[in-house]
Amino acid sequence: MNTPAVPGIDPPPAAPGGEASQTLDRGLRLLRLVAEAPGGLTVTEAANRLGIGRAAVYRLVGPLVGHGMLRRDADGRLRLGTGVLHLARRAQPLLADGALPALRRLAEQAGATAHLTVVEGGEGVALAVVEPSWTSFHVAYRTGARHPLERGAAGRAILAGRSGQSGPVSTVGELQTGAYGVAAPVCGVPGLEASVGVIALAPLDAEAVGAQVLAAATAIAEDLTDSSARAGWS
Repeated sequence: MNTPAVPGIDPPPAAPGGEASQTLDRGLRLLRLVAEAPGGLTVTEAANRLGIGRAAVYRLVGPLVGHGMLRRDADGRLRLGTGVLHLARRAQPLLADGALPALRRLAEQAGATAHLTVVEGGEGVALAVVEPSWTSFHVAYRTGARHPLERGAAGRAILAGRSGQSGPVSTVGELQTGAYGVAAPVCGVPGLEASVGVIALAPLDAEAVGAQVLAAATAIAEDLTDSSARAGWS
């Protein structure tokens, strides 16, 4: 019997391998369902969305909990485990490398330090930073720098993306006195909360630089989506 498709989370074409292949497919789909449920899922909810019985979900949950991919909270709801964070950290260099071409273009266009910021542990983390080559002075922004999402254009853009807003966000002096920032969320990439932005020591043209930042964020999102499609996960 074929596994029913989950709306919005269609699995990749089934590969030969019988029961083991089907179990792996269901386990991966379960991880994606939990990742896309901010409040977690009960076993019953997971079973209904996967189109399988509760007993089958329990059989999937056991190994995933054992490997740290899932955990059960005090109310018994399924949530992502810390093992997913370890995998994500190992994938971050690939994400940073993929974003560099768009960040280089942005830094040169805006004449400001460009950056890709991702969410980790409830904070914004600068994953990739590119400085412009032609300016006399620019902001030194360290890769790995962390800051609250409520402060700075990068974090505020991520929060805006959570509420469905995709436009650029501007701030002044929130992370560094006298620094100006413009950022836009990276939208449409499942499982990724990120923003692209620039930071400068002088006021930025919000309209012109905002359009450049938005174009860079869109380019990175499209590149990540295309990569996902080539891997068979779109």
